[in-house]
Amino acid sequence: MRFKNGCLLMDFFYDIARYEFLQNALLAVIFAGITCGIIGTYIVSRRLVFLCGGITHSSFGGLGIAFYAGINPILGAMLFAVGSAIGIEWASSRNKIREDSAIGIIWSVGMAVGALFMSLTPGYTSGDMAGYLFGNIITATSQDITMLAIFTLMLTLAAILWWRPVMYLAFDRSYSATQGLSTRWVSYAMSIITAIAIVLCIRVMGIVLLLSLFTIPVVAANTFTHSYAKLTIASVVITTIASVVGLILSYTWDIPTGVSIIFTLCVVLIAVKILSLRSKKF
Repeated sequence: MRFKNGCLLMDFFYDIARYEFLQNALLAVIFAGITCGIIGTYIVSRRLVFLCGGITHSSFGGLGIAFYAGINPILGAMLFAVGSAIGIEWASSRNKIREDSAIGIIWSVGMAVGALFMSLTPGYTSGDMAGYLFGNIITATSQDITMLAIFTLMLTLAAILWWRPVMYLAFDRSYSATQGLSTRWVSYAMSIITAIAIVLCIRVMGIVLLLSLFTIPVVAANTFTHSYAKLTIASVVITTIASVVGLILSYTWDIPTGVSIIFTLCVVLIAVKILSLRSKKF
């Protein structure tokens, strides 16, 4: 553990001014919090958590191929994740295969492809993938932050401009079609956006832990609001604050950032549920 001068928060911000990797880490969790809050609201509202998990784990296949080919692992993961998202959406929309079955197949095949190519990579050790599986935020580069920042800005603007069509699709696809909304193409677009968001946030949480960042804040926010707009805003606030607190605790106590963020989110969820039960009693 790391204790200096008895003030953990001041120590953290003192070190931020000195270390670039800590500055990158703070920016990463803030942008990831905003992104996951927006995307997570859509995913949970439309009951696509399993889809999110399938895309997340299928990206492992792209990582494995990228390592084998000697290219940027994030690029490989993104191509594989986007391809998986499009494949799942196409198979389910054409009734070629049930959506849950398609997700299960993509999930397992992606992991298998990743494991295969990683084993074929010369000089590969299990530690090479640990950061991508469980997150390693200190490895986030300025380029990673820039890409995440640009995506977060574009996503935020899109959420403001097109929140109503997305809300219709999230809650009632049939009703959306009656309103003239091209549900098929919006579903494709949202699947692709989700895939990109997942890959850009891998540095923060890792493949194994990332799903919680999309779901727990929304479940907590849904306790006290059912408005889609308010739910999105509350999810963004909860995710961002919990991620920053998790980073501070991670740096202070020398524990993995992803793990620290999950435990912070769980504490928030439990606190919200307890408060909601107490308010019902009164």
